[in-house]
Amino acid sequence: MRGPVLCAAVLTGALALTGCGSEDSGAKDTGARLSVSGAYMPQPVSDSMAAGFLTIANDGGTEAELTSVTSDAGEVTVHETVDGVMRRADRLPVPAHGRLVLRSGGNHLMFDKLKRRPKQGETVSVELHFAGSDPVTVAMPVKPATYRPTAGN
Repeated sequence: MRGPVLCAAVLTGALALTGCGSEDSGAKDTGARLSVSGAYMPQPVSDSMAAGFLTIANDGGTEAELTSVTSDAGEVTVHETVDGVMRRADRLPVPAHGRLVLRSGGNHLMFDKLKRRPKQGETVSVELHFAGSDPVTVAMPVKPATYRPTAGN
């Protein structure tokens, strides 16, 4: 009978110690955890320029900064809109436990010198570069020129 009691005591102790490593242990979330949703490009009306929109979520405890975007489709710059005026941005913050929304009429991606004009139904690949975090590759579906998302962006 002593064997089962000793075994139960050891298992109980092991389970108690396992609980010591839980999320309540005071450990801080120190890195950015980035994900992208709602990405799309309206079909360009120009042969050389287009825009791109998406949402970058940061579920981590550290702010990230979008510093640049690259694509095989052409040159890409990040633009911000301040007081109704569009201008190129060197970097845009993605707050810890927050998000950066790139949408029509606001901050957005600007494609220039397109190698070819993307058509509705195709996909354009972009790579988002961040200060202090790994790049994120995103497939942007090309939507109708008049497309407006119902939620998110």
